[in-house]
Amino acid sequence: MTKHNQIDVIEFPVDTDDKLKTTKDFFTNVFGWNYTDWSNTYSDTTESGTSSGINSDQHQSMPLTVVYSENLEQTKEKVLQNGGKIIVDTYNFPGGKRFHFTEPSGNELAVWSE
Repeated sequence: MTKHNQIDVIEFPVDTDDKLKTTKDFFTNVFGWNYTDWSNTYSDTTESGTSSGINSDQHQSMPLTVVYSENLEQTKEKVLQNGGKIIVDTYNFPGGKRFHFTEPSGNELAVWSE
């Protein structure tokens, strides 16, 4: 169940669509996680404890923590008011919308809402 202001998804970056399939197959074979393909660049699963996704459409080198918010704009304002920096402005994706930010120490996170 998605809860306000709690970590909802961890996304693992891969640098090509071929590696997305390889990584998905790895997690399926090792841990038995079944994935839903949302596009040729993104798949996710709810079978990994906290939901997790594999994303070949991002230019990230580290996993991305994604927090759920019931009010995306309010959370965005709080990020800015507390020293965070928006690095990817709000955009739509299948199932909702989200933005990416860095907190004052430079760690990147994302916040999403339906």
